[in-house]
Amino acid sequence: MNIENKTILITGANRGIGRALVEEALRRGVRRVYAGTRGPLQHSDSRVTPLTLDVTNAAQIKRAVGQVDSLDVLINNAGIAMYDDLSKPEVIEQHLKVNLFGPLSVTRAFLPLLKRSKGAIVNNLSTSALAALPIIPGYSISKAAMLSMTQSLRALLAGQGVTVHAILTGPVDTDMTRSVDFPKASPQSVAVGIFDGVEKGEEEIFPDPMSQSIAEGWRNGVVKALERQVAVFVPESVAL
Repeated sequence: MNIENKTILITGANRGIGRALVEEALRRGVRRVYAGTRGPLQHSDSRVTPLTLDVTNAAQIKRAVGQVDSLDVLINNAGIAMYDDLSKPEVIEQHLKVNLFGPLSVTRAFLPLLKRSKGAIVNNLSTSALAALPIIPGYSISKAAMLSMTQSLRALLAGQGVTVHAILTGPVDTDMTRSVDFPKASPQSVAVGIFDGVEKGEEEIFPDPMSQSIAEGWRNGVVKALERQVAVFVPESVAL
């Protein structure tokens, strides 16, 4: 996958990693970037097309599909992270609504376009999907679920020419982590790492120094080996 001259949709494109992904896509010569945001977005580059897109809003998703003629890459980046201690079920439910069911709904809606282009789905997860971060357990639960969804989509769509990638980020200097004092990668450097991984065809993308430290262990580990083994159990008739 070469990003140049491709059409990309990025959710959560108004700030942090999402905004950095928009800028990096433009730098790499993308043909068009659909920037999905919940509120208004202005950009000076004519290749950027803003889309009003709350990933939990079915009507907005449907409307966005009608505004996109073709699509090569879908980046499910929108997400939330709230501090909690698992004492409030509604907090866990909100994480799952935004971080799991939102990306799944967006993916299903744009899948016909991605099948047509033999494109790519890129899901922005976190190393918290692999090992829960106790200060944000609801977030960690949702990202672990999203990793399982990503693996399932990868197996189900492999025979249809659509690749599915998981971004496993470590700490990134965004609004979500601003109050926590530990080393963080810049959104700009993470965006570079994400597109590098997509262009190399990496199933799991480790775009920052912290996540890169576990990359080899993951790729050669028993969990990844097990995923490859069970991926053959795909229904003869895939409903996606």
